[in-house]
Amino acid sequence: MVDSTRVAMRSQEGGWWWAEVRGEHLDTDYAFLLDGSDEEIPDPRSRHQPHGVHGRSRTVDLSGFPWTDRGWRGIPLAGSVLYELHVGTFTPEGTFDAAIGKLAHLADLGVDAVELLPCNAFPGERGWGYDGVGLYAVHEPYGGPSALARLVNAAHAYDIAVVMDVVYNHLGPDGNYLERFGPYFTSTHATPWGPAVNLDAPLSDEVRAFLLDNLRMWVLDYHVDGIRLDAVHALRDDRAVHILEELATEVEVLSAHVGKPLFLIAETEANNPLLIRAREAGGFGQDAQWCDDVHHALHAALTGERQGYYCDFGSMATLAKSMTNAYVHDGSWSTFRGRSHGRRPHGLPGSRFVTFLQNHDQVGNRAQGDRLSQLVSPGLLRVGAALLLTSPFVPMLFMGEEWGARTPWQFFSSFASDELAEAVRAGRSAEFAAFGWEPGDIPDPQDPETARRSTLDWSEPEREPQASLLAWYRWLIRLRKAWPELNDGRRDLVRCAYDDGARWFVMHRGRISVACNFADTMLDVPMPGAQDCDVLLASGDPTVGGSVVTLGPESVALLVRP
Repeated sequence: MVDSTRVAMRSQEGGWWWAEVRGEHLDTDYAFLLDGSDEEIPDPRSRHQPHGVHGRSRTVDLSGFPWTDRGWRGIPLAGSVLYELHVGTFTPEGTFDAAIGKLAHLADLGVDAVELLPCNAFPGERGWGYDGVGLYAVHEPYGGPSALARLVNAAHAYDIAVVMDVVYNHLGPDGNYLERFGPYFTSTHATPWGPAVNLDAPLSDEVRAFLLDNLRMWVLDYHVDGIRLDAVHALRDDRAVHILEELATEVEVLSAHVGKPLFLIAETEANNPLLIRAREAGGFGQDAQWCDDVHHALHAALTGERQGYYCDFGSMATLAKSMTNAYVHDGSWSTFRGRSHGRRPHGLPGSRFVTFLQNHDQVGNRAQGDRLSQLVSPGLLRVGAALLLTSPFVPMLFMGEEWGARTPWQFFSSFASDELAEAVRAGRSAEFAAFGWEPGDIPDPQDPETARRSTLDWSEPEREPQASLLAWYRWLIRLRKAWPELNDGRRDLVRCAYDDGARWFVMHRGRISVACNFADTMLDVPMPGAQDCDVLLASGDPTVGGSVVTLGPESVALLVRP
């Protein structure tokens, strides 16, 4: 159907059908009628779904968009500071255009790249985006295709790169018409979300092309600078050339074509360095991976939590291993899994690991969506930020973290189906049982108030104590960029000293030492040559003398040797 006209399609080789439709304008609404049915189905490659994921598709052409970023040459991932944000709750308006108004804040903070949670079409108005079904369409409530282009264009004017979070491992249950068009899914493999995307079964060549074309679209049509791949351990592929390697090859080709660095960041729980080894060395060629182990080590040390997957974390020894090795589980025993887990990341620099104190998963998958600012003291917030932003890894902040936002970030959705809504509620309750959280403590994801509570309050950074924490983050990022030692990804040059009983920890990065007191009492921290050190930045009032640095309760000091 094109407007009100039925247009017959003809088959051709490879399972494709086609028809030529002539029109005088864009913005034409259309849909498919399959197998003699009168049910209208949206285009799985639709670029625009103005009527939602069940409605008609609309043609769109961005070739005439007035881009002004010709001088933008991109950024390398190494040495950068990332910032994860959800467009729908980043501002009260929840749109791309409203996010543009906050780019000056991010530039002043020192952010190099924003990582957008999925912006492709998903059901309803509210949601995280990970149950998307229109991989090529831009979520209409955020503003649609042109508004996304405006955000990317504006970000580049602030020298900020844009990373798009994409979900290739599954589609959501509401509005998923893809299987009606071909063998896009297979029962050969299973995933937590049902049948796997067909990457290696018969007729899978076109399925892989569907994903590769999608990646090309984000880079060429929307000028994005990087792609974050969700849960790549669920991309089940037994071919000789894995889809991840094929995606990495495509990014390399596109980078040469557009003349700027492009990068792939993979989310995985596997702790397998093969993922981030170069293709020339037999790896899959991802530029970096999210590293949960560093988060777990920091979180458990700061909060004292030991439930669920935090059970193997929390000691100063574990924190030291994470700061030098990235993987805590590198072939060692995982109590949570009941088996050994991971492999040592020999020879891989810190720039291959994106690390964080908070992210959408680690905050939003708590029963109440409570942030670290609601779990620890202002002093420990500064300790955690200092270790993250002076680590040998690529640090990523979660929106609002920089001022210690008091707004929670909870799980929310807006499914039209009561059955789906109830299934989501039941699933969340079962997931939280491992952490000892009561079902009654979990906010209703379908309640619009849950999303409203999760929206950032932009008046907070102007008040204390948030304003002081924001200044702390700005200083840390400036120091990270000013001192080569703090941007050095060579993990073998990182040295750590600690005392588990006293709860002090020191990380040495060349001439710079980061001395931390996790305890609620004043401590003398041993540091040979301390008398020659100057204090670069401190959250308390440290005393430096002889071979000791005296730190106040829950405080941190950055010191530099001549």
